[in-house]
This record gives sequence, C-alpha cells and structure tokens, in this order.
Amino acid sequence: MNATSQRLKNTEREVSLPVEPDRQGDAQDGVRPPSPKAALTRQRLLDAAKEVFEEDGFFDARISDISARAALSHGTFYTYFSSKPEIFREVALKVEEALGAPMSTVILDRSSTAVPRDRLRNAIRLYLERYRDEAKIMGVIEQVARHDPVLQAARVEHQAAERALVASSIGDLQRHGMVDPNLNPEIVSDILGSMMGRFPEMWLTEGRLDCDFDDGVEHLTIIFINALQLDGGGSPP
Repeated sequence: MNATSQRLKNTEREVSLPVEPDRQGDAQDGVRPPSPKAALTRQRLLDAAKEVFEEDGFFDARISDISARAALSHGTFYTYFSSKPEIFREVALKVEEALGAPMSTVILDRSSTAVPRDRLRNAIRLYLERYRDEAKIMGVIEQVARHDPVLQAARVEHQAAERALVASSIGDLQRHGMVDPNLNPEIVSDILGSMMGRFPEMWLTEGRLDCDFDDGVEHLTIIFINALQLDGGGSPP
C-alpha cells in the first residue's frame, strides 16, 4: 500500500466512514505486495481516471469511461478500486503530493549550496509551473473536496504535514539570524500556506487574474521574502 492509499484509509477511519477494501494488500498486513504487472495496471487506471476527470469533471465521469480510456475491462476496475470516489481521492492526493514536492527537493535539500532566498524563488517557480500544468484537475479537486469529507480531511492532513515542515524551516532560519525573530513560525506557515493554496487557484484555475507568468512568480516570491524579512546573504543553514 502506498502512502497516498494509507492516508486515505486513516482518514476514512477518523471521519467514521466505511473503509473501502484495500484490494492491493500490504506486506505489513501479512499480504503480499502487488506484482509489477498489477502495479502497472493500477497506474493505468489512475492515469486514465485523471484524464477523464479533467475532461468531464467528477460528477459526469463514469467508471466505464475510465476503464475504456485505460483499455481495460469494466470488471478490472473493481479489482483495484471499489468506487469512483475512491479512485478520485487517490488521483487528487497524488497531484497534491507532486505539487508539494519542491518543499523537500528544493527548499529542504541539504545538498544544495543555494542561499535560502534563491531556494525559495526556485521552489515557488517550480510549484507554480506544476500548478499551471495541473490547473484543470485542481479545479475539479477543489470542487469535489467541498462535498467529500474523506478527501477534505486527507487534504487537511497532507497540508498540515507540509506546513509543519515550513514552520520548522522558518525556525531554523531564525536561529541563524536570517528571518525576523519576532515571527511565530507556526502562524507564518499557515498564513503563507493559505496564500500558496488560494493564489494559484484564483489565477491559474479560475482565471481571475490576467498577468504574465514570470510576473506572478516574482510577485509571490517578493511577498514571501518581505513577509519573512529574509536576509539575502549568508550560507544555507
């Protein structure tokens, strides 16, 4: 069972909803992990589902369309997923995990020699580039999350983990004298995290802002740097 599936199962227990069966199994549960062929088939279904949800939205998408797009039988779908909401939740969390990847691959990369200000700029650009690429499915995710308590709770859990990393990073920078020491890292991470979630949705999904992509990246970066009063010099902590 991958991390996304486990998070969904944990969330379903927390909100007291029926737990959908894990048809893949997990070595920790005493069941053999899926074979490479099964993993590939499952990924084909996830890729097909993402395309169908992007084109038709969640409510108009059909399991038969997903199976056909994956070139698999209708029955094969139910070997790996029990319902349309289940596969959508996994698609949604995989997309969000990919969007949040710059946190570890850029900002928290201990092998990087870039100063924090440059790391922040690079991470924001990469995040917004990925969001732009996923703008269509992100619009569907935002819509469905308002009506699906399981997905909503899983997103909250995922975002809380990301913001805890941000708060820890801010604390490290404060200890190195590179960020305003008067700031509360937890409060700042929530404020900036909310901005990182809502701004690209308004801009890239809803189309409510008409601006050059580089200008959007630069303005968001400047706001982050100014909010933290981030020192431009020094070695990366």
